[in-house]
Order: sequence, then C-alpha cells, then structure tokens
Amino acid sequence: MKVLITDEQSLFRDGLSLRLKEIKEDIIILQSSNLVEMQRILSHETDTDIVILDIDLAELNSIEIINKIKTIAPNTKIIAISSSEDIRNIKKILSSGVKGYIPKKSDSNILTGALKLILDGGTYIPPVMLNNNIDYSSLNSQCSLKKNLTNRQSQVLDLIAQGKSNKQIAYDMGVSEATVKLHINALLRSLKVNNRTQAVITAQKLGLI
Repeated sequence: MKVLITDEQSLFRDGLSLRLKEIKEDIIILQSSNLVEMQRILSHETDTDIVILDIDLAELNSIEIINKIKTIAPNTKIIAISSSEDIRNIKKILSSGVKGYIPKKSDSNILTGALKLILDGGTYIPPVMLNNNIDYSSLNSQCSLKKNLTNRQSQVLDLIAQGKSNKQIAYDMGVSEATVKLHINALLRSLKVNNRTQAVITAQKLGLI
C-alpha cells in the first residue's frame, strides 16, 4: 500500500508516517508540503492508494483541493485532516466523498483506530459528529454497563480500541472470525451504537477503556 501525506508541517508528516508504519509495516509513505508537490507526486506515482490531506492548505478551498485530487488520481482514496472541528465543515467534507475526517488534536488511540479503520476499507467519522447522534443517557450507568458486558466482550472491546481487525482479534483470542463477529454485534447492542468506531468512542467516554 502506498500513502501520500500532504501537510505543511514536516514534524506532523513524520509523526503520522511513524504511526502508519506501526499499523502496517510494509506501507510505502510519500510526503509533500504543498499542492504543487502533491500534484507532481500523484502524476508520477499513479499507484498511490491513499492521500492524507491537510484541507487547511491555503492555496484553494477544501472542496477544490479534493476535486483536484479526484481529477488527477480518480482511484485514490482521500483522508481529510484539519485543525477544525466545525460540524458544518465536517459535513461538507464528508459529503464530498472522502474516506474520513480526522481532527489534528485527536487522541493517539482514536487516531490509530481511525487510520486502521480507513486502511481496512472503512470510513471514519469524528467524535464531534457521532456525539450528536448517540444518546448516552440511555446507558443507565458505567457500573451497570460493565456488568452487562461479558469477559469476552470486554476483551473484544479492548482489542478494537487497539485498532485490530477481526482476523487479528480472532488470532489473539484463539477463536474463529465468525465468533468475533458475534461478540462485536453483541457489544454494539450493549453500547447502543452502530459500528466499531462509535463503540470505542462511547466506551472511552464511559471509562470502560
């Protein structure tokens, strides 16, 4: 897999590169600091799988930047990163067809989980958006919820929070992937959420992980 990181700050690019290498050792990381470099790289590296783009780059507005990437590299997935957590802006970016929107101040565990989810083919929606859709009051209390989770469900939750895939979780737990899916489905029902990312965010807010 080949990933291009486009961000003005070399320190941020290097840090993100290390995080990606931890998730996938054989990943190829390319870097650019501006749109001109990004376009040049995408034109030559036509097999780039993902562009991680700082949409706060000053040259164009965010949608114009995303559309420019789609024109140059129509088969390349786009991950937007930004210092903004404005809900209206996030909705606009997500509706443009990107595979995720990651705020730069995200917790390291959330960042790892988000990148893992996207690398595995999913779409990441940041907590500021999910918080508008999750009714935490319906979860009674932290203690009662802990009691409702089985040991296996708690173990699966911890492994999901580490960004592990179903296959990796199955290997770590010594069970089949089908069994892991059953545990995950039960976990999602207990937390009253719809996907793995929401489960991690909800669990963190409740102090379960």
